[in-house]
Amino acid sequence: MDVDDFVARYPLLWHMADPHNHTGIAARGLLSTSALLDLFEYSGAEREAIERRHRPANVVIRHPVHGTAVVRDQKPLTMRGLRESITDGTTPEDFLHFLNRRVFFWLTESRLRRMNAARAYRADEKLVYVLDTASLIARHADRVLLSPMNSGATLPYPHPRSVAMFKSVADYDFAARADRADPVVELTVEGGVPDISAHVVRAEIWRGGERVRELR
Repeated sequence: MDVDDFVARYPLLWHMADPHNHTGIAARGLLSTSALLDLFEYSGAEREAIERRHRPANVVIRHPVHGTAVVRDQKPLTMRGLRESITDGTTPEDFLHFLNRRVFFWLTESRLRRMNAARAYRADEKLVYVLDTASLIARHADRVLLSPMNSGATLPYPHPRSVAMFKSVADYDFAARADRADPVVELTVEGGVPDISAHVVRAEIWRGGERVRELR
């Protein structure tokens, strides 16, 4: 599938974040966990615990200039599940590091709704960005990779996964997944989207799988 066909099929993207991060995202863009840790000058064991270990809860990071940011939890994932599901010899720690270097977008609102309504998240308000796919890919195509699954979840079942399953739009095997309800599950961007404001269609607050209000 070429980029034009991909954009026609998936004209919008959805990203869920912690509402606390809205001001920071407006100021510096949507950064990956690794890029945030670079900006906040985290290193050593403190950084490794965030970047290469499972995060069962949100982690608040702090910096004297940049203030605070919330690094979201990884409740849908377990280290055991990663050990059981990774098929290419990558260690769970290296796989987490790969994920943390990227930001993730759903390609359907139904996926966003399902995640937002999950037991772990349904009680809290979440910030949701809706982005224009064509605009984002036009600016960041060289850093975009697609995933055929929710790569950050091993619950309820640890489906096989690998770093190699992430493919560019040009290299992604759409034909092999044409019979699936969601031939593509995630769009990822390495490093993040520093110019996210140029691609946002709207910003919303969601809770319990439902849109609560639009942010102005």
